[in-house]
Amino acid sequence: MNQTTAQAAKANAPAGTEKTSHSSLIHIKRPAKLKFYDFYLNEHQNMACRRWHFAGSSFGLLGLAKSVKNRSAKPLLKGIAAGYACAWVGHFFFEKNKPASFKFPLQSFVSDFRMYSDVLRGRLSLKDRKFDKVR
Repeated sequence: MNQTTAQAAKANAPAGTEKTSHSSLIHIKRPAKLKFYDFYLNEHQNMACRRWHFAGSSFGLLGLAKSVKNRSAKPLLKGIAAGYACAWVGHFFFEKNKPASFKFPLQSFVSDFRMYSDVLRGRLSLKDRKFDKVR
């Protein structure tokens, strides 16, 4: 690929991607932790979606606790399934977007529990965004 073609490909590439001139591979730049969390919060502006996420994370944590107590993986798997089901209901029916976990599964998982923590600390509201103290 000549330099002109590489420059054109880079100019037409979506934000967050970079096409190298020595190969046809596209390298996706992973958002930095703070930048990703801002992106994540933008994907969770609807209060019903946030509430569904909070409920789902609670189910996941309850499943983890029960799994440890019973020394069985089954409650954990049920908690994870319930957690993702709740989150996806929030996205598909209320937020009307695709969950970030489809493209960035690990960062989304970490950001979900960061959001959960921020709600518990009173830094994010489940009532109205005007009460948010994050950002």
